[in-house]
Amino acid sequence: MTGTVRLTTAQALVLYLSKQYSVADGERRRLVPASLGIFGHGNVAGLGQALDQYADELPFVQGRNEQNLVHIATGFAKASKRRATLAVTASIGPGALNMITGAALATVNRIPVLLLPGDSYATRRQGPVLQQLQHPVEADASVNDAFRPVSRFFDRITRPEQLLTALPAAMRVLVDPVNTGAVVLSLPQDVQSHAYDFPAAFFAEKDWAVRRPVPDESEVAALVELFARARRPLVVAGGGVVYSGASEELEHLAETIGVPVAETFAGKGAVRLPAWWQLGGIGLEGNPATNRIARQADLVLTVGSRLTDFATASHSLFADPDVTFASINVDPRDGDRLGATSVLGDARLTLELLADALQARGISTDAGWRAEVTAAKEAWAPVRAAALDADTPADLAAIRAQTTDVVPDTDAVLTQGQLIGLLQEHARAGDTVVAAAGGPPGDLLKVWDATAGQECHLEFGFSCMGYEIPGGMGVRLADPDSAHRVTVLIGDGTFLMAPTELATAAQEGLAVTVVIPENHGYQVIHRLQMFTMGREFGNEFRYRPDPLALQPDDAKGAGLTGDYLKLDLVQVAAGLGARALRATTAQEVRTALDETRDHAGPVVVVVPVIPHADLPSAGCWWDVAPAEVSQSDSVKAARSQYEAGLTTQRWHG
Repeated sequence: MTGTVRLTTAQALVLYLSKQYSVADGERRRLVPASLGIFGHGNVAGLGQALDQYADELPFVQGRNEQNLVHIATGFAKASKRRATLAVTASIGPGALNMITGAALATVNRIPVLLLPGDSYATRRQGPVLQQLQHPVEADASVNDAFRPVSRFFDRITRPEQLLTALPAAMRVLVDPVNTGAVVLSLPQDVQSHAYDFPAAFFAEKDWAVRRPVPDESEVAALVELFARARRPLVVAGGGVVYSGASEELEHLAETIGVPVAETFAGKGAVRLPAWWQLGGIGLEGNPATNRIARQADLVLTVGSRLTDFATASHSLFADPDVTFASINVDPRDGDRLGATSVLGDARLTLELLADALQARGISTDAGWRAEVTAAKEAWAPVRAAALDADTPADLAAIRAQTTDVVPDTDAVLTQGQLIGLLQEHARAGDTVVAAAGGPPGDLLKVWDATAGQECHLEFGFSCMGYEIPGGMGVRLADPDSAHRVTVLIGDGTFLMAPTELATAAQEGLAVTVVIPENHGYQVIHRLQMFTMGREFGNEFRYRPDPLALQPDDAKGAGLTGDYLKLDLVQVAAGLGARALRATTAQEVRTALDETRDHAGPVVVVVPVIPHADLPSAGCWWDVAPAEVSQSDSVKAARSQYEAGLTTQRWHG
């Protein structure tokens, strides 16, 4: 392909994106198959015109909130195992800044997204424009500079020909398993419409390999020696197992040498086989069986994980005095955590080599360790089953006895755990349940069984309220198979933050089911507040009994201590275009799920659940410090318990 083609910056960008492909394990697919956005003066004349011109090559999805659109792209990329993503465009100023939280979420979780925010005029002859930041000492600063710390690649395109180097650099980051995250190309609104004679060859189809870093055999040999000395090894599977497609290799390793496997939030569902060594979630929101084994482990091998404080219980979980750590990771910054002996390499390739080497040496765990793992699982199984049993009425007396808080009377008859049990009962192989913040992701990590192909898509690296619905839409776009149900489990507090993308789901005919356990507030933080303060403040959705007084000489108004707010979430959802219904009993939930399974659009099922009724504890400590000085006896008691927990915290290095 020779010669040149005259295009605007925006036209060249869109045409280029339509020609990019990722290649992984022999599969070739569009790297950026569609775009999403909301138009304003900062992008409508440039990118808007280009997206219209090339609508057949790069379809456009209209959204309602820019942050949500980034979450859709992230959900799509995660469900696509990071082999494809979506582009998101916004206008300048607030439109661009609305994408910041989504960019941070993608970067924290190592998920590729391509963001195209509009920016202020590069020519400057217009004078200050609407929504332009005027920095007092940095004349070239714009609000888009706020993307820099939350991006893995940032460039401001002030000349059309800069695309010739910026776009390939952006694509490299999108397909790089080590350095991927939010990629931001800041586009001044005038430059979007400037034209240039681009080389025609620039728009030829281009393949980008998603590479698998090959492990060093000497590093694998070092892991073998650690396993040879260990008596109680444990493997912790992170998101890297999922993205690498290494489940079979992990399962082979576990079966070959008899090592138990735990899962982080990102690694939930990494193990697909039900087996004695399959433990489930670990850490603060894991299950007590997994944590019992973790406390005894003398070797902990993490695979594709960065081990946040939830997984390690703020470095208090791994209690063996001689515990050692090892890791398999593509990023040395994650692999070296806790002083681990690390292998820099792809999870699938490394696990395969490790299993073969261990098998050749005849290394395996003894009957005692296997018996301990089995006993822990057997002790947890009936507790889990009882917590999920929706046909046995919840014991309100027992719930009240477990807390110093007041358990209010509502119309709820189910607990959130029982609702999850109903979702588990309804789920089929290929279905996906999505959660991100509040109580749902922790509960799913603790009790959801993903071994039968019932996928569990948890975003908890950033714990971002508002990811759930758009994230579920991204999963749906990545898996359009109507036989697979995508279910979003989202608390009522989070739903009220960002329900508006239901309108987009209705517009696009996206079959996403949103299940809302209605417990009248930010109840997971209420629970933490009770642990650290001993009283509720500002977390439940209650009326203020007396008028709010703002002047210092006025009598202070009472707190939010009245009745629960009377909210109709069914009407909210219906008004946004969803098929919406309320289900109170177990049978009503079953009927609602069955009758809406094949609905060709968004479904919302609101289920009242009993406030303050939690799943059984994981039995972990978390480093959240109560006030060191207080007149409250409950705060003093919480501080004393916290300081006792500090004695279990260890430095691993």
